[in-house]
Amino acid sequence: MRVLLLGGTAEGRALAEVLHPDVDIISSLAGRVPDPALPAGPVRIGGFGGVDGLRRWLREERIDAVVDATHPFAATMTAHAAQVCRELSLPHLVLARPPWDPGAATVVASDREAAEEVAKQNYSRVFLTTGRSAVGAFAGSDAWFLIRAVTAPEHMQLPRRYELLLSRGPYRYEDERRLLAEYRIEALVTKNSGGAMTRGKLDAAAALQIPVVMVARPPLPGGVQTVGTVADAARWVTGLSRRFTH
Repeated sequence: MRVLLLGGTAEGRALAEVLHPDVDIISSLAGRVPDPALPAGPVRIGGFGGVDGLRRWLREERIDAVVDATHPFAATMTAHAAQVCRELSLPHLVLARPPWDPGAATVVASDREAAEEVAKQNYSRVFLTTGRSAVGAFAGSDAWFLIRAVTAPEHMQLPRRYELLLSRGPYRYEDERRLLAEYRIEALVTKNSGGAMTRGKLDAAAALQIPVVMVARPPLPGGVQTVGTVADAARWVTGLSRRFTH
C-alpha cells in the first residue's frame, strides 16, 4: 500500500517517523519555507498544480490512500485532497490537531477582521503571529507591529511601522513572556493553529493580561474522516495496510 502524506507540520513529521519504513509513505511539502524540517522517508516538495494535477499525480504514482496532516489553515490543499480522494474513491484521513480554547480572546473569521479589530480597539503595539501570508491585511493600520514569521513576507504591502522577527518554533513560555514585556506589546494577534509548539504566547499573554485577537480556523470539507492525534492516524494507516495485504 502506498500512502501520500500531506505534511509540513510537526504532526506530519511525527507520523512519518512512526510509519517509516514499515509503510510505503511519501511525504509532500508545499515548498514555501526554505530549508524545511524533513520527515523520515521519501519526500516531494512543491505544489501539485491544483485539483487536476493532484488527481494525475495520485494515479501516476499509484497511491492507495491519503493522509492530510497539513496546517489547519491550509484550506485550499485540504479541499483539493478531499475532492480528489472522493472522486477516485481513495481512503482519506485528515489529521487535525485540536484547536486552542480561545478563552477570553476576541475571535474573528479572517485576517481582515483581525485588522479591523486592532483598529477598533486602537491598539498601538501589536505582536502579529498570523504568518507571512496574512501580513498584507494590516498594511493600512496605524499601529506598530512586531511581525514574527519563519520567512520574510514577499510581494505584499507591509504595515507602515513594524519590526520583523524571523524565527521558527517551538517557543517556550518564559521566552514569550519576556518578548511581550520587552516590546511593550498591547495586543497579540494569532491564528487558532492549536498544538504545543506555539502555545506559549497565549499563556504569556494571559499572564500579562494582554488582549488576544484570534482568527478562527476555516471549516473542514464536509464528510471527511478526522483524527486529532498522531497515534490515531498511525492506527488508521496500519489498519488499512493490513486490509491491503490480506
